[in-house]
Amino acid sequence: MSAMPSLVHTLTRDPEIAALFSDDAELAAILEFEVALADAEADAGLISPAAAAAIRRAAAGFTPDRAGLVEGLASDGVVVPALIGQLRAELGPEDAKALHFGATSQDAIDTGLILRLGKAIPILIERLTALEKALIALGETSGAMPIMAHTRMQAALPFTVRDKLATWTEPLARLRATLDAMRRRLLVVQLGGPTGDRSSFMGKGDEVARRLAALLDLGLASAWHSQRDPIVEFGALMALISGTLGKFGADVALMAQSEVKQVTLTGGGRSSSMAHKSNPVKAELLVALARYNAGLAGTLQQAMIHENERSGAAWTLEWMVLPDMVMTTGKALALGLALVGQMEFAQPR
Repeated sequence: MSAMPSLVHTLTRDPEIAALFSDDAELAAILEFEVALADAEADAGLISPAAAAAIRRAAAGFTPDRAGLVEGLASDGVVVPALIGQLRAELGPEDAKALHFGATSQDAIDTGLILRLGKAIPILIERLTALEKALIALGETSGAMPIMAHTRMQAALPFTVRDKLATWTEPLARLRATLDAMRRRLLVVQLGGPTGDRSSFMGKGDEVARRLAALLDLGLASAWHSQRDPIVEFGALMALISGTLGKFGADVALMAQSEVKQVTLTGGGRSSSMAHKSNPVKAELLVALARYNAGLAGTLQQAMIHENERSGAAWTLEWMVLPDMVMTTGKALALGLALVGQMEFAQPR
């Protein structure tokens, strides 16, 4: 049974995207890789079709020993050896030899991550689109209203709500296009074997990789075990999205100040001691999430330092950082859409 999320995580983590980074989702993605690998290797003549079918059946009915996985992870630093060991115990001797043939733990974990990111990206694009549309709709109802522009935190000259909305809306379209274009670079199969040169596949590594990519509906790529730029680039894009929303949140919090009142927020947060207050909670959370992801982006950049052909340190760092960045970005998009629904622009006094 999954533990309940912490109280603070209900504010800062998106549950729909968090489900993609749960233990169950990761194990399911690794097993999906192993089944597809067996089918691809059977097609290439590396293992028998009967062995591939046995692996498929075993994976379908497999319930891992979680305590054994925890113990194996603590010992090996990666969950795959323990997981493969448990699954092999469900197979006959010859079929067990065929499981994970030629592959290495990184092939399974990286491809499993890509499979899950492939499910997260459409959610993010859908939310970017919804937020952009909501801001455009707000402009259609209130866009012509004059408001005071502010530069360097001081009143500048009048402009319109439409001008203000453009500063929030236009980056969203660019970010959505960038995220959509990134799919081709990011959503690719990982298959290299122990040293990343596919030599463990008896001369058929490229053929197996092609078949594996087709079975998993991923793009084809050479092994990228130590080439982490697509992962780091994706994390940087998460920071750009949440940073854009942080600017939106900061503006709204300033505009909603009692002394300014350019924006009224319906359903603001309550104070425990001042009943008159309506706190801009969602706007504040957007700022907090933007700053959090900005810090994590710098940490994720450290994963580029991937020593030689595989780094346990850089790789582990990715596991710690990237899921949080995707979950907080998803939450920020949901908060941004909810914040638009709270906003009412006020005529200048």
